[in-house]
Amino acid sequence: MIDLYYWTTPNGHKITLFLEESGLDYQIKPINISRGEQFEPSFLKISPNNRMPAIVDANPVDGGEPIAIFESGAILLYLADKTQTFIPQDLRGRNECLQWLFWQMGGLGPMAGQNHHFVQYAPEKLPYAIERYVKETSRLYGVLNKHLSDGRDFICGNQYTIADMACYPWVVPHERQQQDMAKFPALAKWFTRIHDRPATVKAYEIATEINQNKTVDEESKKILFGQDASSVR
Repeated sequence: MIDLYYWTTPNGHKITLFLEESGLDYQIKPINISRGEQFEPSFLKISPNNRMPAIVDANPVDGGEPIAIFESGAILLYLADKTQTFIPQDLRGRNECLQWLFWQMGGLGPMAGQNHHFVQYAPEKLPYAIERYVKETSRLYGVLNKHLSDGRDFICGNQYTIADMACYPWVVPHERQQQDMAKFPALAKWFTRIHDRPATVKAYEIATEINQNKTVDEESKKILFGQDASSVR
């Protein structure tokens, strides 16, 4: 059994996508980040960065004690290695997959996240910040669109991998990111291909069940956007 500490964010969706695809036995432990549950001492023992998702695997492949893992990219890689699925097993294929996984972790996620913040949540509209992150999101969409334009079905060719699972949830809110998918035809086809997978449908149904009120109120903003070193306790 895997315990998944989860909330309904793009990083959280990555892990439910994998778990639904793989059929691994898991249970969700909701961490409502809008209400500060990520600062609970019991959760910080698992995820010291006070961020979700995180997992605890009670049955690691080495047969040892339960293992806790935080950071969505690290979790995806751990689960892929545990199951020997959704990651190429040859040297070159594996490294291609890891490059795009890290591309998402270091680029698409952070830049789209800043896009979300300044477009949707910032207390004042800052034209420079909005333009900066909308344009960078567009550039990253363009990078992935170009990569997919050689006829491949998925990021690593014809194999659906953790690279796709990492990127897809950050493209779901493309309208909020002020991105026109018509400008990225190969990316749009890839997006539809993943959107229609039964495991994807199930993962997003789970999200709707867990978080039926996705409104970010003023109290949530204080918790989500007001953190500094004093938040680490």
